[in-house]
Amino acid sequence: MLATSLAAFAALCLLRRTPMADALVYRAEGAAVVHGTDLYGFTVTEWQLPATYPPFAAVLFVPLAWLPLSVLKAAFVAGNVALLAVVVRLSCRLAGLPTRLPALCAATALALWLEPVFQTVLFGQINLAVACLILWDLTRPPGAPGKGLALGIAAGVKLTPAVFVAYLLLRGRRREAATALAAFAGTVLLGALALPAASVDFWTRRLYETGRVGKVWIVDNQSLQGLIARALGDPAPGPLWAVPALALASAGLWLARRARTDRQGVLVIALTALLISPISWSHHWVWCVPLIAVLYAEHGPRPAAATAAVFAARTLWLVPHQGDLDLRLPWWQQPFASPYPLLGLVLLVQLSARSSSASTIR
Repeated sequence: MLATSLAAFAALCLLRRTPMADALVYRAEGAAVVHGTDLYGFTVTEWQLPATYPPFAAVLFVPLAWLPLSVLKAAFVAGNVALLAVVVRLSCRLAGLPTRLPALCAATALALWLEPVFQTVLFGQINLAVACLILWDLTRPPGAPGKGLALGIAAGVKLTPAVFVAYLLLRGRRREAATALAAFAGTVLLGALALPAASVDFWTRRLYETGRVGKVWIVDNQSLQGLIARALGDPAPGPLWAVPALALASAGLWLARRARTDRQGVLVIALTALLISPISWSHHWVWCVPLIAVLYAEHGPRPAAATAAVFAARTLWLVPHQGDLDLRLPWWQQPFASPYPLLGLVLLVQLSARSSSASTIR
């Protein structure tokens, strides 16, 4: 089954002549480090994509600068498929599910066609690598040596994993949180030593230029801000997004602190981060894999299958989205344009209701 899935995916990539735009950005970042050029002054591909990650990530991308394009694309496909298998394995560990090899291969074959995973592989993204670091660290036994280190490194590459440090603090795991913060500080220091000018540029200027990442209102953005922008037909919803996002962040942290199990808390934090981030591209939702695993473990196959169907349906690409059509969708198309944030909100509301019920019983 896994071989068939991989063959179908490879054939599709060849037919579409996949550009792997994000992999090309990473390659250009590595080349900028090698040649000493402005890390945040270039754009590549027909979509004019800039570098958006911290300097530490660019240092890690240096080996990509020496790979021929065909080798780079093949390496990203093979690497992401391998990482997907690891994410599936770690998701089962998080959910407390057994991981026999036939089941692991079948789950990997099916997960490859979930839209966030599919887009991650298609674009040559690093979402699965970041998820691996976080899940591996958070599912290690309590007191394991260096627990928190991988989480800090993940935050140093892509920043958003830093929200899991807040989760550790909320759960009273101060030693792990301190390790993660120290590791993150180490990545900032290494980036500053290797690329001092780029570090000053990033931490004082580029970090706050959210427009560099992309337009918040397009269907690709499956965050709360994207949902609100499209629903209101407003490309910059401002306070109409910021106020609900702040309330949602507070509610998510509260739910994570009160979660009955660590697996629930981890997913609450992941969903909260994806929702409140100004931009969460659809491929950032690779956390659907551990979400489905936990739903299967706690509630059985039906909720897990229904959730998998949402992430496999690709409804966001079925609505009109050329030009600024994303801002002029009729009301009945809005749920199809924002399936992931709507699902995330529903799940957080359900968890809140269960938490309140458990509190009342106690």
